[in-house]
Amino acid sequence: MSILSALRLSRAPVAAFMAVGLTWGCVAAMAPVLKARIGVDDATFGLLLLGTAVGLATTLYVAPRWDRRMRALALPVGTVILGLAAMLPAVAYTLPLFFLILTVMGATSGLTDVVMNARVSEIESRHGQSLMNVNHAMFSVAYAVSALLTGAMREAGWPPETIFPVIGVLVLSTAPFQMMQVLPPEDGDGPAPRLPLNLVAVCGVIVLIAFMAESTVESWSALHVERTLGGGAAEGAFGPAMLGMTMAVGRFSGQAVAARLSELGVIRVATGFAVVGVLIAASAPTPTVAYAGFGMMGLGISVIGPMGLALAGRMSAPGLRTAVIARVAVIGFLGFFIAPALMGLGAQVFGLRLAFALVAVLLTVIWPLSAAARRVPSRP
Repeated sequence: MSILSALRLSRAPVAAFMAVGLTWGCVAAMAPVLKARIGVDDATFGLLLLGTAVGLATTLYVAPRWDRRMRALALPVGTVILGLAAMLPAVAYTLPLFFLILTVMGATSGLTDVVMNARVSEIESRHGQSLMNVNHAMFSVAYAVSALLTGAMREAGWPPETIFPVIGVLVLSTAPFQMMQVLPPEDGDGPAPRLPLNLVAVCGVIVLIAFMAESTVESWSALHVERTLGGGAAEGAFGPAMLGMTMAVGRFSGQAVAARLSELGVIRVATGFAVVGVLIAASAPTPTVAYAGFGMMGLGISVIGPMGLALAGRMSAPGLRTAVIARVAVIGFLGFFIAPALMGLGAQVFGLRLAFALVAVLLTVIWPLSAAARRVPSRP
């Protein structure tokens, strides 16, 4: 299936992926501004980012219930809530308020995340096509566009009170395109099937590590370029933008590769690319070399999370798909928000260069996990 055909087939969740990408691309590019505004050190700023994890944790139980109750409206209504939440950092003047706003953003983003991944898995099952990579690619495209746009607005002197509402309006504009037909829930006369916990655990940890690595670069690359390497605001914003652009390339390529090679084989090779890329960025003497490292890391890390989610959805019973993906996604997306906090502590103690190098060590854990995934039973 061509990329354009895959985009047309999954156009509703594609719009949701773009909404989430627009939201977090802006936050990543604004990280230096937000950190300076509330006046905290690296460790404290990293801990504040745990607010998103606190909010995200609520989606473990809320998202499946939200999906069952709202059905076709679950995605667009969730995105409207996300668009409003994306404007809130404009008023994050104090430490407690910043933490509260991140908690709200984590909850609303997680709700949309779980439902949009479940929709992609449902379409994949219905049409027998691999679609997860192309959807996550559009997240990366939107993330890069948002980071570049935010960097340009920063460079032009626009204040946060203007930048965040602009991005929030863009997020809201995607909601009308997210309506799609949703299959009715299955009726079962027998006992409710048990969740495949082994599948949730293995896929969840693979996605967790991938998203931890991705989130670390998204949240700290701008600070690394601006502070460690002496770059300006636009150069700093180009760090997360480079990651987003190369991840988009990797995921579009992964759309074709997934149809020909095994998911686990691609994950192992991609991990190698990511490890080398992070080490290049960590040791970079100039922003240009750091961009090359971020780019190589983006190409590698791009397919690991989507393939882990796709594997979980494909190996789940249809009636359990949203619940399984909710748990795998929450495990994975916790990494998105725990990692920046750990990175902040590492940067405070060891410096940003060594903290980035530790990300490479974490990524190597994916290799034994991919071997363990082969032994997981396909259904509960």
